[in-house]
Amino acid sequence: MKPQSTQQDKSALRGEPSYVWRAGQQRRFDMIQLWGGEQLRGKVLENGCGVGQYLQRLAKIANLAIGIDIEFSRLLEAKKDNRLLICAAGEHLPFDRGCFDVILSNEVIEHVQDDQQAMAEMARTLLIGGKMIVFCPNRGYPFETHGIYWRGKYCFGNIPLVNYLPKKWRNRLAPHVRVYTHQSLLNLLSRLPFEILHRTVIFGGYDNILQQKPCFGKILRTLMGFLEKTPLRIMGLSHFLIARRVESKE
Repeated sequence: MKPQSTQQDKSALRGEPSYVWRAGQQRRFDMIQLWGGEQLRGKVLENGCGVGQYLQRLAKIANLAIGIDIEFSRLLEAKKDNRLLICAAGEHLPFDRGCFDVILSNEVIEHVQDDQQAMAEMARTLLIGGKMIVFCPNRGYPFETHGIYWRGKYCFGNIPLVNYLPKKWRNRLAPHVRVYTHQSLLNLLSRLPFEILHRTVIFGGYDNILQQKPCFGKILRTLMGFLEKTPLRIMGLSHFLIARRVESKE
C-alpha cells in the first residue's frame, strides 16, 4: 500500500474510528447485541477497537472484553474508558487458539495488509461455535467514503462512482482501502471453518447530515431504511456478516 506520513494520510490508511456515539453507532451496536446473543456475555475481542467506543459498551456485557488496534495513539485514547488493550495487527493476533466466544471486526478488514490472513486469525482464535461479526465496505455503494488519491495527493471526502469503475482503475484511485462485493467477501471465508448465519447490506446512519440539515436528514434516513428492505439494499454502505466457527474439515 501507499506509504503514509501525515495525519490525514494515516486516516486514509486506517480509517477514522467512532469518536462520538450517535444513532448510527447505536444501531450497529443493537445489531451486534442481537446476533451476538448470550455469547456476548463470555470472552469478547474487538479486532480494531479504535478509540474504544464499542469496546466500552461491550465491556458492560461481557465477562471479559479485550480490544486490539495497530495504532498506539488510538489505544491511548481508548485507555481512558477501557483497561484491556493490546497494540497488535489483525493478521497476527497475540492469542492462543480458541480464546473467544465473539470477535467483532467493525470496518477493519478493508484496511489490513492481508485480509485473508486477518480472517484466518479470527477463525483460529474463536472457540468452536463462537461468532465472528463483521462490518465492511460494500462495492455497490455509490460513494467511496475513504477518499481517493489524485495525482499523488489525497482527496478527503465521499467521492461518487469510484467503486463502480473497473477494479484496476478503482484501485489506482483508492489503493489505501479495499471494498467488497458479495462474492469477494464470501471468497475470504471459502477455505476457513465458518458457516454463515446471516448476511445483509445496510445503509449508514447519516448522523452528520441529520445534525446539519435535520429535515433532509430525517427524510434520507427514512428512505434508506425503506431501501434496506428491498433489493436495492445492494447499494448500501456496508456488508453485515455473522459467521459461526465450526470444526475444521481438515
